[in-house]
Amino acid sequence: MSTLPVIAAVDGSDDSLRALDWAVDAALGRGAPLRVVHVWQYAAAWTPPGVLVAGPPEPDEDEVLDQVRTHLEGRADRPVMEYVGMQGAPGAVLPELGSGAQLLVLGSRGRGGFASLLLGSNGMAAARDADCPVVVVPRPGREVHGEVPAGPGPRVVVGLQVDSPDETTLSFAFAEAALRSARVQVVAAYPWPPQAWASPGELVPPVIDQDAVEDETRTLTEALLAPHRERHPDIDTESYVAPGDAAGHLVAASKDADLVVVGRHRRRLLSPARLLGSVTQAVLLHAASPVAVVPPTAPEE
Repeated sequence: MSTLPVIAAVDGSDDSLRALDWAVDAALGRGAPLRVVHVWQYAAAWTPPGVLVAGPPEPDEDEVLDQVRTHLEGRADRPVMEYVGMQGAPGAVLPELGSGAQLLVLGSRGRGGFASLLLGSNGMAAARDADCPVVVVPRPGREVHGEVPAGPGPRVVVGLQVDSPDETTLSFAFAEAALRSARVQVVAAYPWPPQAWASPGELVPPVIDQDAVEDETRTLTEALLAPHRERHPDIDTESYVAPGDAAGHLVAASKDADLVVVGRHRRRLLSPARLLGSVTQAVLLHAASPVAVVPPTAPEE
């Protein structure tokens, strides 16, 4: 049985070369081949009648793939490599590659994006639609605000929503930590202050004790982590339970982290399209570390 590859999407930008370096290490850690893909987009649909437009170059004639080969020349530790040139709209082609990959890796913004965008449309489309986990590698030097206490050493951060836990996301985070000899830092935020609405004449609900809410969140977090700790006894784990915005805590925790892992929303009955969710989008836009977006494995129909 063949091992599914790690796929790195490249377009010649510095962002995609940083993602390529990350993907090389990821493939080596998994003992997987690395498939480097350049999606060549051209405007044939807008070409005047009678004007011939060349198709995509062969992989050995593709300047972007040549740049990748040159970039990797000095690396002695490389996985089995494959170079693929494809044709089409990257935002449509890249998510389709996820069905034949164990991981899809790309930069935060490629050549086609606006300079003001922190995450390009191709990265957003891949994170939203691919069938495999998608890792988006940000530009270096992103500043994050806030602080989440963390010990020294490699660290994989994962977001946990205790009232709607995603076992697939937790499993991916622990597997990544095992590959990196890292610890897992679980961030579980609870909304505070709670919002209460009352019509005129209705009684306002009694005041909620914040300490009780935090204790309950911590208890649920520990219970959800127990089976993962049992499966990975050599991985140290730490929980960070705090009130407020989950995205803000995850972005703060991304400082000096190896990876932040978040889940993608499941399809809902009244919302059949795939969704990223506001927390996942915010983390993709602002985290200082690479971000892995993990799709749910449960049936989405």
